[in-house]
Amino acid sequence: MAVLPIRIMGDPVLHSPAARVVEISDEIRTLVADMFETMDAAPGVGLAAPQVGVSLRIYTYNYAGDDGTPWRGVILNPELWMRPLEPGFPDEDDEAEGCLSFPGERFPLRRSNEVLVTGTDLDGQSVSIQVDGWRARIMQHEFDHLDGILYVDRLDDSDWKTAQKIAKKRGWNRPDQSWTPGVDDLDA
Repeated sequence: MAVLPIRIMGDPVLHSPAARVVEISDEIRTLVADMFETMDAAPGVGLAAPQVGVSLRIYTYNYAGDDGTPWRGVILNPELWMRPLEPGFPDEDDEAEGCLSFPGERFPLRRSNEVLVTGTDLDGQSVSIQVDGWRARIMQHEFDHLDGILYVDRLDDSDWKTAQKIAKKRGWNRPDQSWTPGVDDLDA
């Protein structure tokens, strides 16, 4: 297993829809193991294959709720259904989100509070996950990556402009930008 470099906003793989996984091969299993290791080293609560430069519809997730119960897994070729968003503006404290591909920043973003995700696991078995709260936020965030959408693309105009200024100042918004957890000194 290996910790992989995480692509940063501007890399084309992050801004294009990912392809479906056709076959669960040894290469896919190795990729998923590396994704878990990378996600844990970052540390992050989710990681999509495009974030490590692989344009496939795969994401890992890892979150422990208030009760400490671990919630960890991988989904291949996910489909996402969600309840409509509640109207209003996001709470700056409770709905702030970050992203390993836009490291070191957090912005408020309204997401649906409940989702259903279906797909397959590494054994090719069907998976169906219905979650709410932060788990629902994680599922939506990672699913967006598979469609070439970063969470900063969903921000309101003011926060979107701020994110663009940060990206420009840091030299992002161009190909070949990445960071490696445990190697590069970034707070994601």
